[in-house]
Amino acid sequence: MRQSKIYFSIAFLLVASLTCHAKVYRVFYLGGQSNMDGYGYVKELPSDLSKTFNNVMIYQAQMAKDGEEPNGDGIWAKLKPGHGKDFKTDGKMNQYGERFGVELSFAQRMQELFPGESIALIKYSRGGTSIAIGASSAGCWDPDYTEKNGVNQWDHYLATLRSALQIEDIDGDGEKDQLIPTGIVWMQGESDGHSAEVAIKYEENLTQLMDMIRASLRHDKLPLVIGRISDSGKDEDGLVWDFGNVIRAAQEHFVENDPAAALVKTTDNYEYSDKWHYDSKGFIDLGIQFADKMSKLLHEKEK
Repeated sequence: MRQSKIYFSIAFLLVASLTCHAKVYRVFYLGGQSNMDGYGYVKELPSDLSKTFNNVMIYQAQMAKDGEEPNGDGIWAKLKPGHGKDFKTDGKMNQYGERFGVELSFAQRMQELFPGESIALIKYSRGGTSIAIGASSAGCWDPDYTEKNGVNQWDHYLATLRSALQIEDIDGDGEKDQLIPTGIVWMQGESDGHSAEVAIKYEENLTQLMDMIRASLRHDKLPLVIGRISDSGKDEDGLVWDFGNVIRAAQEHFVENDPAAALVKTTDNYEYSDKWHYDSKGFIDLGIQFADKMSKLLHEKEK
């Protein structure tokens, strides 16, 4: 019942956002676990990314644990560096961190590919989270999760979406804006790769979750770009994710069977800043690759 009410409220907000508005924004959801959170260092950004972006707005909610009240607190603000894993917000002010994720280079590349258009990003992710129930202590994305009062990352995502979309004037210019859900960018899967039992169910779990995210954005064929997980090899047995290859195969098979989905594979070439996370150059390239794949899907959809 709780989820159906949230679906209804999101549907109403999306319909309302399509009427009598001045500025049109293409809206992209960025979600997943820590390599979506972002571990790049702001101090290592090139000058063309170390700036405030005009015509790009971002709503990033405070990441929350399973069991915490899902409120989706955040604010719409112009995109700038600091939306990485140490970003914080109380829903009134943003506290920018020393890290960044894919959002900067993704936005820059999308501006190049769609010149003159305005972009809005909704970001909610949480490091260490799995889709499968019980696969990670950091949190779970499965909508059927029942522990801790049944509140998990799915609920925090829905709360984020609802809170972001209920704001009619996201850029503060005094006029209502038109928000068009345009695509999903997903970077996750590592935490489902620790056991064979969980990993073999990843494609099924991913399919269910992506179907529900698409449904929450009111578009069953919304373009979706997934980042393929990779492995730093910085473990005693040479594998950080013991069953990561099962996850990688599941991601490949998923996009092969979904004409509105694409897979970024360049993650295999990235260097790591630690055992689990890409370095700054990796995050910059990943954002570009996400944008290029998204652009191709959008052009195919709009033919």
